[in-house]
Amino acid sequence: MTFTKLENSGDQAVVAEEVKILTNLLNESTRQLIGDEKFAKIQDLINISASKDQRQLEEKISSLNNREMIVVARYFATLPLLINISEDVELASKVNVFNNTDQDYLGKLSDTIDLVAKKDDAKRILENVNVVPVLTAHPTQIQRKTVLELTDKIHHLLRSYRDGKNGTINQKEWTEQLRACIEILMQTDIIRGHKLKVSNEITNVLAYYPKALIPAITKFTARYKELAKEHDLALDHATPITMGMWIGGDRDGNPYVTADTLELSATLQSQVIFEYYMKELKKLYRAISLSTSYMHPSAAVEKLSELSNDDSPFRTNEPYRRAFYYIESRLVHTEKQLLGIVDKNIFIKPRDLENLENIPVYNDPQEFKADLETIKASLDEDHDQAVTHSFFTEILEAIDVFGFHLATIDMRQDSSVNEACVAELLKSAGICDDYSDLSEDEKIKLLLNELENDPRNLHANNKPKSELLQKELKIYKTARQLKDRLGEDVIKQHIISHTESVSDMLEQAVMLKEYDLLDNEKARVQVVPLFETVEDLLNAREIITEYLNFPIVKKWLASQNNYQEIMLGYSDSNKDGGYLASCWNLYKAQRDLTAIGEKMGVKITYMHGRGGTVGRGGGPSYDAITAQPFKSINDRIRMTEQGEIIQNKYGNKDTAYYNLEMLASAAIDRMVSKQIVSEDHIQDFRSSMDQIVDESNKIYRELVFENPAFLDYFFQATPIKEISNLNIGSRPASRKKLTDFSGLRAIPWVFSWSQSRIMFPGWYGVGSAFKHFIDADPANLKELQEMYKGWPFFNSLLANVDMVLSKSNMDIAREYANLCDDEETKKVFDIIYKEWKLTKKVILQIENHDELLAEAPVLKQSLDYRMPYFNILNYIQIEMIKRGREDEIQGVYHSIIPITINGVASGLRNSG
Repeated sequence: MTFTKLENSGDQAVVAEEVKILTNLLNESTRQLIGDEKFAKIQDLINISASKDQRQLEEKISSLNNREMIVVARYFATLPLLINISEDVELASKVNVFNNTDQDYLGKLSDTIDLVAKKDDAKRILENVNVVPVLTAHPTQIQRKTVLELTDKIHHLLRSYRDGKNGTINQKEWTEQLRACIEILMQTDIIRGHKLKVSNEITNVLAYYPKALIPAITKFTARYKELAKEHDLALDHATPITMGMWIGGDRDGNPYVTADTLELSATLQSQVIFEYYMKELKKLYRAISLSTSYMHPSAAVEKLSELSNDDSPFRTNEPYRRAFYYIESRLVHTEKQLLGIVDKNIFIKPRDLENLENIPVYNDPQEFKADLETIKASLDEDHDQAVTHSFFTEILEAIDVFGFHLATIDMRQDSSVNEACVAELLKSAGICDDYSDLSEDEKIKLLLNELENDPRNLHANNKPKSELLQKELKIYKTARQLKDRLGEDVIKQHIISHTESVSDMLEQAVMLKEYDLLDNEKARVQVVPLFETVEDLLNAREIITEYLNFPIVKKWLASQNNYQEIMLGYSDSNKDGGYLASCWNLYKAQRDLTAIGEKMGVKITYMHGRGGTVGRGGGPSYDAITAQPFKSINDRIRMTEQGEIIQNKYGNKDTAYYNLEMLASAAIDRMVSKQIVSEDHIQDFRSSMDQIVDESNKIYRELVFENPAFLDYFFQATPIKEISNLNIGSRPASRKKLTDFSGLRAIPWVFSWSQSRIMFPGWYGVGSAFKHFIDADPANLKELQEMYKGWPFFNSLLANVDMVLSKSNMDIAREYANLCDDEETKKVFDIIYKEWKLTKKVILQIENHDELLAEAPVLKQSLDYRMPYFNILNYIQIEMIKRGREDEIQGVYHSIIPITINGVASGLRNSG
């Protein structure tokens, strides 16, 4: 049976109705702000853009002065944002409607549980599956928290409009509230005046937990267990979704991430979940007002009640409330001991707050849960199941999922930093004066000896240490303290960027050993290699095979249930080899590394470093996961969620539930589904892909690495320089100087191509490679069409290219090319355009479609509607780049280019 994607079930008539309301209010607010004469110029631009008269549009925009330009840019940056909100409301509405009316859709949890329940090991699968979205900061995340709060308000107003069409809301009051939001939005700085600090990034991301992630995850987990129970599968410890965090622990290339930010990230996370528990306890205290006049609690509840300091005479016959008071007192004391603060939401009396030392703390979250379970059991005995289901289900799930830590923080550092620190430690300890000069075999031998036989902490001497080493050691010390204080789950992995050798992994182990985060028997933190470039992916097999064979590594893995995580980098492999080479080498690496682990009795799990764009591993999550190689999902899968994608996926609890459902269902589906196409046929497909990818990689590298004009083209014909100056993230845009290609971060690389509307990393080299394959044998086209129909990996690959091409605009891209200083540099565009036309033609041939997005009609309709508006922003951006390069922009008008960048990013939705 084929199910429809929920995204393709939207009611576009409703969206169009709401967008019309929003547009009219935006028009009225803008006209009121700037007057009829200036507003008429905005209307002219809309009409010209709709007529697709490019020359007239350019002339009209170039005639605007800077004062007019800033208002026009604000208008066209706001409009796609409002369209996004309406579409998000529609998706959230469909999530509720389809679930409440029991309608099927692709990835629906109930269908997934039905599927897995047929397996002999269904309980084991459902008990162990764990999908972890890891929230990260993003060097291209545009919108301010203030703007996100305004969009949330507009979202809620649109929801109430839908709910109130029967007259339950006052239409005039509703319209005025919406108008007020739009008026404020139009007069609020969209772009930050100062660069974000790491602390800002932490608080920005944590804001998604109370409003969306905590309610969505607890609801999802409860539903997951209920559905399993319907198949007589009682799940005791299942946590299908847990959360990860990079901000505060990811110091690779970010000098502002320190021990202090790691401490801050962990403590603020803990505060968020304690605040949730306090609010839930307050609800329980107010709601469970049962009196002994009508019921009899269990002896265990009576004991909790007797321990309570709640001496109000009104609570004499209310043992449950007294018990909750005691639990609250313990939790308050626990938070005070762990974090040194007291939550503002508490309901215990000030007198008792001063005498907390008489109340025992909770040694771990399970003790807290046990007290709540005691009350729940008593209510169940008294046949109050409706009460326990309504009030206890989600908080009990929350304790299992979030503990006292909320999310697991990943630590990450570049391998070169680890090597420098280890070299200094070995030298200061008198072990080796020239570690970096040793051969790889010599390094491995020395490092293994240190890990297996030397119990010392090498830093424990009085010799002076470099600033770098001191900073790194302080981070590991903080990590150890946080684990001791908040539990093992607060930090579980340390990722090594640019892992190129076994010694890179062992150096990481030596750094962890400095503060006893691992020893020669067990590991409290796992060493996780990150393979990023195509070359690294090819070398990964040899590195992992050798590493897993070390006896000490086997001991570490035994202490971690024989799971070894490997992180895969999508961005750098794409920048290094192009889209096809990146995707295919990632696919093959997973297949081979999984097989290596299976042979050695180790479950290899993967952390996918995916971004929002196709060029960075983006695209629909369900399709991306079900396109992974068979057997590559061993219970666990983790993936980064970045920038504007966090807002799109987790901006409200309904869409958060749906997107988490897609992640979990896709992972389970890939674990239990059978391969549709025969292994022999798949082997033929793989052989064909090898040929295609070799050609694609050659074509990509000929342009990017061998054409001397290419780099100049990139820096002159995209807004990379303007992007690097934006106040949009704590991390620098480049590891080295901006014009050094090797040091340029993959994220701004992709973002710049998105802004110039070429979307280069998501398709370049695809068309020529497929054409070369088809030309070699006419039967090859049919094979590619079979691959598209029967191989999920290939289907997802092409669907993403299709989507990227649909968002590109080569007429606009040509205008960016005209920014180049000379004709030779400008000719690079001709090469790109020729490949774009070929790619579009070949993709449609393979898909057997007449136009792009044939299988995503709602997305096509959405783009068709919004394109005329945010295309204008590109022309404004081009004009302002010209003025900027001629020093014609001063003061407040420097904000115009950032406003256009924000608007284009909003319009594209997955641009960075």
